[in-house]
Amino acid sequence: MPLLIDAHLDLSWNALSYDRDLTESAEQINRREQGMTDSPARSHATTGLPDMRRGGVAVCLGTVLARSRPDVIEGKSQQRTGLDYRSPSAAYGIAHGQLAHYRVLEQQGHIRRIGTADELQSHWEKWKTWEPSAGEDFDAPIGLILAMEGADPIVSPEQVEEWFQYGLRVVNPVHYGHNQYAIGTGESGPLTDAGVALLKEFERVGIVMDATHLSDPSFFQAMDVYGGPVIASHQHCRALAPNDRQFTDEQLQLLIERDAVVGAAFDSWMVIPDWKRGETPRSAVTLDHIVNHTDHICQLAGNHRHVAIGSDLDGGFGTEQTPEGIDTIADLQKMADVFDRRGYTTEAIDAIFHGNWLRFFTEHLPKT
Repeated sequence: MPLLIDAHLDLSWNALSYDRDLTESAEQINRREQGMTDSPARSHATTGLPDMRRGGVAVCLGTVLARSRPDVIEGKSQQRTGLDYRSPSAAYGIAHGQLAHYRVLEQQGHIRRIGTADELQSHWEKWKTWEPSAGEDFDAPIGLILAMEGADPIVSPEQVEEWFQYGLRVVNPVHYGHNQYAIGTGESGPLTDAGVALLKEFERVGIVMDATHLSDPSFFQAMDVYGGPVIASHQHCRALAPNDRQFTDEQLQLLIERDAVVGAAFDSWMVIPDWKRGETPRSAVTLDHIVNHTDHICQLAGNHRHVAIGSDLDGGFGTEQTPEGIDTIADLQKMADVFDRRGYTTEAIDAIFHGNWLRFFTEHLPKT
């Protein structure tokens, strides 16, 4: 079983907003949530730490996530409980609660937070000696690189270095809609002046920019303003799923030229055209559809250097919105057979499962 690095998991947001105990398996979480109706994702969870270990997920990018959306609070658009707050200072506080959750998980031995290339390499070497197939007795800590989805909890660009000291290593400037820095999915527009200053601070202190969710104008401006390392942690191709959440071939080519890595996401609405929540049957999206996106990027690049996995599992949805065959995060291992059937070599599969992220973060995390 190839070890895996997953570049996008909203673990602490799940724990705090859905009150899920991540030390339990998805099966245990779903049993507990039977009958709950506050979200379609209830009783459809895919991700607990035991499932991650069982699936060989040795390292992940674990996010903090809280949006500052005063326009939502004022009724101009839909508010999401546990996600939208009136001010950046509130988002800052919520994100610190999520950070505290990661700290406790680390103190209990469930995860190991990774902030340097040396820590990543030592953790990886240790995981290579463990055997996830040992089952329930396998309790190795999962490596976690701290990321932020939407920079709303960074109250001002001057606070970037403070967050870096907390361990933050990867940030995408905006989530859906807009914030004080950029315009994201569902809207269109450029960076703000504060957004330009934010990216310059990212480059100065060594935070990786995640281009995921940037609207087209914000994306192209960000790629001009920011000269540091770039990824797209959970992203697909507009050529195959034509909506503004996905990137055009021009955008993907620009990422390839910057030696970025693009993680395949397992949110069905991002995968095929015209997917509709509550209407499109789950069987309409398969693992082959995911590989279509990965393969499209490989064809643009002429190699498999720029593709990987950023599953986004339990990113506000569950098995009601995952491809057929993905019932827990451990099922990501099924992708190996799909890639093999499509002619990918063992070397290429290992690169997609972990090698490309391992190379990228070994190069771009602080050395010590």
